[in-house]
Amino acid sequence: MLCDNCAQNEAEVHLTQIVDNEMTTVHLCPSCAAEKGLDAGSAKNLPLSDFLAQMGQAAVTEEERVVAGPCTYCHTTVDDFRRSGRLGCPHCYSVYESQLRAILRRIHGSTYHLGKVYVPPASEAADRAARLAGLRRKLQQAVEAEDFERAAMIRDQIRELEAAIDA
Repeated sequence: MLCDNCAQNEAEVHLTQIVDNEMTTVHLCPSCAAEKGLDAGSAKNLPLSDFLAQMGQAAVTEEERVVAGPCTYCHTTVDDFRRSGRLGCPHCYSVYESQLRAILRRIHGSTYHLGKVYVPPASEAADRAARLAGLRRKLQQAVEAEDFERAAMIRDQIRELEAAIDA
């Protein structure tokens, strides 16, 4: 694919921009990309760990320079994290909380999650109450239909369920 700017060289930099929900893609050769202030070397696809390592090497404020010692559990240091982009164990998240918050702030613009909230499944008591309500509806329908044998069976099920709840 040829460069969209000069139409002579092979495009190696592919810049995608989204402005006002409109996506535009520009394909540039390294020299045209450099003219526009883009670094062709940074446009490569990097694994997440490399990206995080680069973020860990970014300019650090005085507040973020307060460095905790190595992790007491796995002995990973801040320098290890900055080199690899990986923490050594789950305990590192507590030890290096301030550094991680700074990195998250730079990457996401925030340090807290605004997504969906986990709702645990209904409890056993709620399940019993829902089942009891359903059985009562069925009992009412059976009585209205004058199906007394079925109504008696449903009544017995309701009594068993109520006894289990009371116990």
